[in-house]
Amino acid sequence: MIVRDRQDAIVRQLRRSGSATVDALAQEVGVSRRTVLRDICALRDQGFVIHSEPGPGGGVQLDPSSVQTTARLSVSEVFALLISVAAVRAAGNLPFSHLADAGLAKIEKALPPDKVRDLRRVLDCLHVGQLSPLQDLSDLGAIDADLLPAFETAFLDGVHLRFCYRDAKGRETDREVEPQALLILPPLWYIVAWDPMRDDFRHFRMDRISRPEPVAGKTFRRRHVPFDQDVCPYRDLVA
Repeated sequence: MIVRDRQDAIVRQLRRSGSATVDALAQEVGVSRRTVLRDICALRDQGFVIHSEPGPGGGVQLDPSSVQTTARLSVSEVFALLISVAAVRAAGNLPFSHLADAGLAKIEKALPPDKVRDLRRVLDCLHVGQLSPLQDLSDLGAIDADLLPAFETAFLDGVHLRFCYRDAKGRETDREVEPQALLILPPLWYIVAWDPMRDDFRHFRMDRISRPEPVAGKTFRRRHVPFDQDVCPYRDLVA
């Protein structure tokens, strides 16, 4: 279990039980007492109020009103929130959209400068538009959970993205492309990529992509992605 997941598990356990011994927490997350004690110190640094009671029967308690004061969201997580709000807004059925924007703004303000820089770079590639009413949605499927993190890594690092793609007729082929942008036409999401094999841009429906994998060391250059006038960058959508 990675550090972040382990600390989240400790907080969840303390919220549910009210208190727990260090030994019980160590058994719960599968690490040593020393590691749990380090995690508790780290959680306190993040703003959680955790009390300790020494001696037999003692343990640690999380103040029920305690909250985290430092942002721990990754760029992928913030981006996922942003594109979710953008997609629902584009569909025209998001109430309290101004509150959603205000909440996201607070999250962004708490991000460190390097994450803000990465977030802006990814937002520059996000475009939102309206889907044609003639589009066939009968075969709409779920999007691979690994696809967004893989796209983020490939886009920010400027490396190729490899995946298996299933076309409209159900035929599967292996692709390796240069990911340039995300296009959202609710409820369809697309990766817009430069296909070196065809020397042109291609749109890949994200629900037809499986086994996505960034190709380390195989870099590419950014290209201007042509979009129709009714498709705008997300940064303009929320301006």
